[in-house]
Amino acid sequence: MSTEDRVRELLLVMPRMVGRIKKLPLPEQLQSLDLAPRHLSLLSLLLLDGPQTVSHLAEVLGVAPTTISLIVSDLSRRGVLARREDDDDRRRRIVDITPDSRDAIAEWLSPGAQAWRQALAPLTPTEQRTFVDTLLRYEAAVADLRPEIGDR
Repeated sequence: MSTEDRVRELLLVMPRMVGRIKKLPLPEQLQSLDLAPRHLSLLSLLLLDGPQTVSHLAEVLGVAPTTISLIVSDLSRRGVLARREDDDDRRRRIVDITPDSRDAIAEWLSPGAQAWRQALAPLTPTEQRTFVDTLLRYEAAVADLRPEIGDR
């Protein structure tokens, strides 16, 4: 098959994949929060890697620190995230998921993580890296087409 055949396959599967992901049930505790994809990335990072500084979150997620600060402020007001002083540098703030929200967020994100584990399992580590790098290049190419949507 040619590259164009693979592009056709991907153009058909991506909307179905996104549609299925959007249909995953949101735990009742999170339903009133109007969570968006930008929240998903931030919450995934905090759930997987633990508490982080705003600047580190911004760096890893590839967005401006002010964008992360706004999201953190919004989710803090809703009781999903909490900020505390960094014990090593009191000028820095550490962001984490609140204990009351952690289980609901884990429940929400677990099916997606499990699906990725299942999809990646048959691949070698090199093939997995190639797959992830390909998705990252695709994301960058789309952002290059529409730079104004990069931080949403």
